[in-house]
Amino acid sequence: MQTQTKRYDFTPIVDRSLVSFPKKERVAVVIYINLEHFPEDRPGPAIVPHTAHFMPDSLNYGWRDYGQRVGIWRLMETLDKYGLPASVCLNSDVCREYPRVVEEGSKRKWDFMGHGRNNSEIVNGLSLEEEAALIEDTLTVIAEATGEKPKGWLSPFLTETHATPDLLAERGIEYLCDYTCDDLPFQMKVKKGSLLGMPYSVECNDLPSALTFGASAEDFGRIIRDQFDVLYEEGERIPRVHPIALHPFISGQAFRTKHLAAAFAHILSRKDVWVTTSGEINKWYRQQHLRSRIV
Repeated sequence: MQTQTKRYDFTPIVDRSLVSFPKKERVAVVIYINLEHFPEDRPGPAIVPHTAHFMPDSLNYGWRDYGQRVGIWRLMETLDKYGLPASVCLNSDVCREYPRVVEEGSKRKWDFMGHGRNNSEIVNGLSLEEEAALIEDTLTVIAEATGEKPKGWLSPFLTETHATPDLLAERGIEYLCDYTCDDLPFQMKVKKGSLLGMPYSVECNDLPSALTFGASAEDFGRIIRDQFDVLYEEGERIPRVHPIALHPFISGQAFRTKHLAAAFAHILSRKDVWVTTSGEINKWYRQQHLRSRIV
């Protein structure tokens, strides 16, 4: 059995060496799009939990499938309108089930991360061999579909074993989004290689906001704007990363996209904002911050 390892040091953000974004921006905004596949014979997120145990569960399966058939295209149009890039948390099964979606993301030069084979296959409880195979299969399929091996990873439902960070770093993953504990990247402890913790959010995230907290579409738009406003003010002293996590079957609904677009417009109305991808933040941090520590 794997023993638990403390994966990162406690370093309060106010005690760290000052960092600065490439053009001295106050806030780096990262829009995560979760492109996921939920097999029809397994449970997944449910808008009506009462039928989630049915096989088939046509109600919830159809609701989720709206994301690939309609919702993602609406989100693409919205991001295109505002010239916004996306960081994609990609289930590798999506490459087989919905290749058209991946093709369009590639055309837009979206940044693809590994996100497991599908979002019904939970990592916690897997053996070392099973988890290693899952990671390798995921990375291989995504590399074949997009032409580039992912450097980032978000585990399905952010679930891990005690070995997950080590297995990822050994296979060339450079950053992990499972630990939502910071406003800036931070170093994680792994046996081999180098792994960063990358800011991600379970608060500015449409899935728990809608399904757990019961936030309305307008509420979620306000959450994004309020989070940005506070980080923007704090960013005058210490820059911050503002992750926004979206799922096409939720934010791809028309009444939600309306308020999401208003939040994007609000963000873009400010100067000194870096709208970027998790991959670009990984590159910036490694080139500027980790290098300065070595020197």
